[in-house]
Amino acid sequence: MTSGYVPAQPVSRRRWVELAAVSGMAGAVLFVAAFTIQAWMYPGYSWTGMFVSELSLGPRGWIQILNFLLTGALILVFGRGLRACLNAGAASLAGPLLVQCLGVCLMVSGPYTTDPSAFSGPPTAHGLVHGVFGALFFTLAPVCCFVFYRRFRSDPAWRPLAGWTLTAGVLLSLGIIVLKISQQPGTGLFEWKGLVQRILLVTIMAWIFAVAFRLRTISRPTVGPAY
Repeated sequence: MTSGYVPAQPVSRRRWVELAAVSGMAGAVLFVAAFTIQAWMYPGYSWTGMFVSELSLGPRGWIQILNFLLTGALILVFGRGLRACLNAGAASLAGPLLVQCLGVCLMVSGPYTTDPSAFSGPPTAHGLVHGVFGALFFTLAPVCCFVFYRRFRSDPAWRPLAGWTLTAGVLLSLGIIVLKISQQPGTGLFEWKGLVQRILLVTIMAWIFAVAFRLRTISRPTVGPAY
């Protein structure tokens, strides 16, 4: 009979996994908190009508650039630790790799700043790179959730997150369609594209936080089942 019991791991490996879990939780909280606080402090910035990436523009842009870099690095570490804690299986390889790709996308999005959303001319080189990796991030986010859903539902230690993971994947998939529509100037959603993007970012970061928290919980030594 299967159970959620997870055998104790070597101390060095357990510490590494716990560090990775804390990195995932910290990265998720840092990213959302930073872009939320900046939106209040940025003169003339509309958090409902402008993208998070547009915080990288202007004299205080270095703050959001640093936010991208730090969050990406923390999520990259989290993905490495997640791989060390999962058992064998296809999702055990693909899932953590996808998480690490999310981290890389954020890190690249930092120094390669976006073009203003109101900009009507041809994209700049750095704006084009930012757009490619931004699109890759939002494409991989729901894929990541669906891959982990298959893994979580078959593992007693991770099963409590299966339902939330599936829900997050569905919400992200639908949200990306809405975001794409909102980017068209002629639609009624154009002035709300910033809010739509924030809902997506909060969803994926909340999922990362939940998985990281679960990783930290099951990585701690437990006493085996009594007989």
